[in-house]
Amino acid sequence: MASEKRILVVAGDISGDVHAANLISAIKTLAPEIKIDTIGGLRMKALSDNYLYDLITKGAAGFDAVIKKFPTWLNLYKLVKNYLKGTKPSAVITVDFYGFNHQILKLAEAENIPAYYYVCPQVWASRRYRAKEIVRLTRKQFVIFPFEADIYKEYGGNPVFFGNPLLDTVPEPFEISYKKGKDAAWNFGLMVGSRPAEIEKHSKIFFDVFKEIKKVYKNAKCFMFAVPEVTDEKLYQLTGASKEEMQIVREKDFKIRRTMDFVLTCSGTATLENALLGLPMSVVYKTSFITYAIVRMIIKVRFISLVNILSNKEVVREFIQQDVNPEAISKEILGILGDETKYLNMRKTMLELRNKLGAPPVAKQSAQVILEDLCKTN
Repeated sequence: MASEKRILVVAGDISGDVHAANLISAIKTLAPEIKIDTIGGLRMKALSDNYLYDLITKGAAGFDAVIKKFPTWLNLYKLVKNYLKGTKPSAVITVDFYGFNHQILKLAEAENIPAYYYVCPQVWASRRYRAKEIVRLTRKQFVIFPFEADIYKEYGGNPVFFGNPLLDTVPEPFEISYKKGKDAAWNFGLMVGSRPAEIEKHSKIFFDVFKEIKKVYKNAKCFMFAVPEVTDEKLYQLTGASKEEMQIVREKDFKIRRTMDFVLTCSGTATLENALLGLPMSVVYKTSFITYAIVRMIIKVRFISLVNILSNKEVVREFIQQDVNPEAISKEILGILGDETKYLNMRKTMLELRNKLGAPPVAKQSAQVILEDLCKTN
């Protein structure tokens, strides 16, 4: 490695920002002399020696959004190209977010810079062929589900599976008991997503669902779990809720989320977090017509929530696109809250997933492998 060792870490969405930050923290603990340059979000920025770009806030998700933000992507591409040529970091680590990170990896290849993929994209869900390109461009592929390793081995890769990195951050679940009767004070969580488009589309619908629940369970309490990138004012504006009706929660330790009795959640990483906490839930997702039409053509799995995908059955109900309406969703949820057996069975099934996802510390073990491999390279 060069006299001053530097690593570039790139993540493009909030879940990737969280995982990347944990990996950066592990690298700095194991090798404090290494400088970390980043493109990502607020969590990575807090740990960076050189923060190059806020990709989380200024990036885009969805096929139509990417087209609209093409000039942004082009400028960022040029920034990274110049950085790699001028700085020559010892390694590049990309985190999920294949569309942009694939371009980063090709730039690293052109400069003969070793690259690693941490939290490999879910090629098993769609576009499996991407695994071949990831193998070609990276020295090691860190996968987050055990079955993914076989895909990368098929293409001659070097997959590594220590476990799902959520195990580093999601605590053991609380023991909860079923709350009987219409006077039950259910703690009802809303997780509308982390991307601006998700927040815009889901917030009012999710709160409207809670209002339907509140008609039956008068003592129910509403908690909206928000990411730092959106303000309280924006969420109250979108939902039409008052501070008395809905408490906004911002936390890193799951302290409040662990106390939820039921969660209405956008699809994505949050569904697996909830499962690891044993929180009964329903999953909702609504996106633009263009994005949904394209996804329908390329997706290769029956479900959108990781809980159902990993269980290979419908453990939690999914409401997608035209099925997203407060009346139907609240009817499903009231059916679960009113049935002790159904409620507790959902919790039990989700908790069984925890034992299938490896063992912590995932980030530390992954950092160790990367550092050891770089020592061999240099």
